[in-house]
Amino acid sequence: MHTCKSYEQRDLDLIWHPCSQMKDYETLPPIIVDHAKGIWLYDIHGKKYLDIVSSWWANLFGHCNKEINEAIKEQLDRLEHVIFANFSHKPAIELAEVLKEITPAKNRKFHFNDNGSASVECALKMCFQFYQQGGHPEKKRFMCLTGGYHGETIGALSVGSMDLYAKLYQPMMMDNIHIKAPDCYRCPYGKTRESCQCECFIHAEKAFAAHAEETAAMIVEPLLQGSAGMRIYPPLYLKKLRRLCDAHDVKLIFDEIATGFGRTGTMFACEQADVSPDILCLSKGLTGGYLPMSVTCVSEEIYDAFYADYGQGRAFLHSHTYAGNPLGCAAALAVQKIFREQPILQTAQENADWLTKEMQHAIGSHPHVGEIRHLGLIHAVELVKAPAVKEPFDAKKRIGYAIYKKALSYGLVLRPLGDVLYFNPPLNITRKELSMAIEIMQKAMTDVLGQ
Repeated sequence: MHTCKSYEQRDLDLIWHPCSQMKDYETLPPIIVDHAKGIWLYDIHGKKYLDIVSSWWANLFGHCNKEINEAIKEQLDRLEHVIFANFSHKPAIELAEVLKEITPAKNRKFHFNDNGSASVECALKMCFQFYQQGGHPEKKRFMCLTGGYHGETIGALSVGSMDLYAKLYQPMMMDNIHIKAPDCYRCPYGKTRESCQCECFIHAEKAFAAHAEETAAMIVEPLLQGSAGMRIYPPLYLKKLRRLCDAHDVKLIFDEIATGFGRTGTMFACEQADVSPDILCLSKGLTGGYLPMSVTCVSEEIYDAFYADYGQGRAFLHSHTYAGNPLGCAAALAVQKIFREQPILQTAQENADWLTKEMQHAIGSHPHVGEIRHLGLIHAVELVKAPAVKEPFDAKKRIGYAIYKKALSYGLVLRPLGDVLYFNPPLNITRKELSMAIEIMQKAMTDVLGQ
């Protein structure tokens, strides 16, 4: 039936890919992946690609991981899915018990959803309803940081601040308060991450002074603003934010969809600030990148505010068809078993320290490398036109995209964030594989920018 057309053309005939300008696919058609193993993707033509971005930051322990595969296969023969209202199952219960042990102390109830954006929507609605039925109808807005990204449903977009994703949809979105975020590479106070006292926190203090009375919650990506270009900021900012929220009766939401499960060197990024949020949003690495599932972890205080006789109208009427899916729970339990039985975080941090030195040695002196920043195994290279003054390239030149295409031709999936190249690999990647990725990135940079 389709013998006269390639798989690439059959894809383009029918599929609208996410986060893509489809016209770009005229010169860079989709890569059709046939199978994968560990860090490697193999296309239908036999070419292999090193997945240094963990397939959108989700794959935690490599593709087709034996332990996770076996857990899903075993669960598949027992129960594939069941309605999660008034029904439950062992994997969900066991996963909630594990999450209780490993998440920050304040989070003791677990609401299951089916993706990261849904987890954020859930958190926003919980905080809104908490105050609406708690005698504070004036608290109906949210605060967030500029450069923040929390998903692409309307509520999640409303607490994001990236024009690339949100500007067009402003007429559809909630009117929220956007606070100037830390920008440690271009710090207006002339400080560094290691020496500052988060002088930039003054923007949050001013926003709370003006708007706290009408604010239900503040949402942030702790320590790392991923989609903004892997921007990294100090733990002290979170400590100050926790105190400020407490002082003004504003709930604090941590979006650890991207930063959770060891990505930043600790199980959760907020551990590095010794701070617990009122709500914690988890997804991506939760299932090892296998299946779409998220959990919104909630404080007892918030949960108790919804607990009442049905007639009082306090129930949280928010649901997703695949909430608590048994296969996703089985994958998540297998992920936690790997964490318990293998020295994943220790080895990843040792490799992270090694990677920092290797990357600095390989490309640190390149004339267009502005900064190499890192947090755990996440390493980001910000490319600029003039490092001395931190002048960015003209966005129209699409320098990052040009390097991405070159890297792909050499077998490296190096999907940039503008002109920021980054590594966000599976936590069990080897130093040999990291060395290969550095070598290819360096070659692609040289091809596009020169030495």
